Amino acid sequence: MNAERTTLERRAATYAALSDPARLHIVDLLSLGDLSPSELQARLGMPSNLLAHHLKTLETAGLLTRGRSEADRRRSYVRLTPGALDGLTPGAVGHAHRVVFVCTANSARSQLAAALWRRTSPIPVASAGTHPADRVDPGAVAAARRHRLALHATRPRRLADVAADDDFVITVCDHAHEELGDLGGLHWSIPDPVRAGTADAFDTTVTALAHRVDGLAARLAAI
Repeated sequence: MNAERTTLERRAATYAALSDPARLHIVDLLSLGDLSPSELQARLGMPSNLLAHHLKTLETAGLLTRGRSEADRRRSYVRLTPGALDGLTPGAVGHAHRVVFVCTANSARSQLAAALWRRTSPIPVASAGTHPADRVDPGAVAAARRHRLALHATRPRRLADVAADDDFVITVCDHAHEELGDLGGLHWSIPDPVRAGTADAFDTTVTALAHRVDGLAARLAAI
């Protein structure tokens, strides 16, 4: 009975936090990707003090978490807590001709994200980097093998050589996102596993990307 009451109280707190239209809009945006407070403020056209109030309410309800940018440590990103929307179904995102995942070097995160997308969605996918490395990182290749992903370990490519006007671009790297700005797609703030260089770091990255890919693939239709 106590467990049932705890579940009911948690659900009630979630619904209460989402009862305001502005907070529901914030959660809709964050269900797709991570945003900094300044990016949220620009998209919502909302004063910073009011945004701070709504973010605090959502955070108190356990719906949001924050993390520092790996690029600019003065900057933070707001993201949904994993499982925050369990039992709630966000609407469709829209349509895409092709999905392109982007990180700085195109040597790990964007390559793994593309491999996960191929396994999950029929929509074509590519990956690219803002400053491509000479090769796909061996840690990414090993992680793909462990997770049975068909990683197309080709030479990393520059975004300018890959992108088309109608691509649905998803940055999976804070450095790339902050260099490119808002391209109208999505940003997923995924820590760089190459820095740690361990199998655990790469496995954590695959898990985080798989969660994001599964969530988006069901909501994005092919053109």
